[in-house]
Amino acid sequence: FHTLAIESRAGADANVLPRTPGLPDDAFIHDGQTTKREVRAVTVAALAPYPGALLWDVGAGCGSVAVEWLRAVRDASVIAFERDEQRISMMKQNRDRLGTPDLQVVAGKLPETLDGQLAPDAVFLGGDVASHALFEACWSALKSSGRLVANAVTLDGEAHLIELQNEFGGELVRIGIEHLSAVGGKRAMRPRMTVTQWRVMKP
Repeated sequence: FHTLAIESRAGADANVLPRTPGLPDDAFIHDGQTTKREVRAVTVAALAPYPGALLWDVGAGCGSVAVEWLRAVRDASVIAFERDEQRISMMKQNRDRLGTPDLQVVAGKLPETLDGQLAPDAVFLGGDVASHALFEACWSALKSSGRLVANAVTLDGEAHLIELQNEFGGELVRIGIEHLSAVGGKRAMRPRMTVTQWRVMKP
């Protein structure tokens, strides 16, 4: 037998990114409609990734939550569902650039593309949260003791999450983030769109 030890060291100009959720927004290729850094960190924490767990990222966009889930723990997996071809292209680029080659992308219309997929241990609903048919398909497929996390930024989506929380329980959390911005010659904290998040565990 021969033993070979290899030590990998980052170069001086390397952009070393942590495995902890909350990568900078500019680490991803996106079109502006992506789960922002602070909300993404809270979302992945609520999804509670663990080794061997399968996440459905439904309406995955550029795949930022899916990528962060895979980076957080070893041996987890993701099926990301998205219908927009441009965002699918961005998601695949992010998958390759950020070291998550096992991210599986399923293209097509929801909820039809959910049929026949492996049952998830966790579901993230980041798109079309006002659709009851989409929620029903995800909830039906979710394993017992699995987690579902949904983020809404519209009034329609928020109203639906309030109805679902009333029926199924779980937590409703409103996430407000402010960032430093220039106002004339002064500085101020400018708020981003508020996110209403529903977190629930299936019995």
